[in-house]
Amino acid sequence: MYQNLILFDGVCNFCNTAVQMVIEIDKQKIFKFTAIQSELGQRLYRQHGLNPTDIQTLMFLDGDRVLTKSDAVLAVLARLDGGWQLLGAFRAMPEPLRDWAYLEFARARFRLFGRRETCMMPSPELRERFI
Repeated sequence: MYQNLILFDGVCNFCNTAVQMVIEIDKQKIFKFTAIQSELGQRLYRQHGLNPTDIQTLMFLDGDRVLTKSDAVLAVLARLDGGWQLLGAFRAMPEPLRDWAYLEFARARFRLFGRRETCMMPSPELRERFI
């Protein structure tokens, strides 16, 4: 069981930037991270019925809860300081509409932001935050 674990696409430039943003905002260091391409990431992705070779969503593990798509993003934002919780207002939108928008963005992310050849390697200061 993992608490506050974010599984992200390690070769996606947008995803890596979002992880860096969360790290910067998360002064209490509650979040841990792993790339979906890692051994653990692939195992957890498969365990929850997702295909790690066709990454279309981040995954957020919060104890017994497994969240994906817009629910995962909103759960992460709800735990960040600095007013990010206000974006929780998007929960008022119907989940199918939120998830449709999420998936459309996910499909365009490489075209819009590019991709890396390899997953990011955390700095020595950040290694403790990555599993």
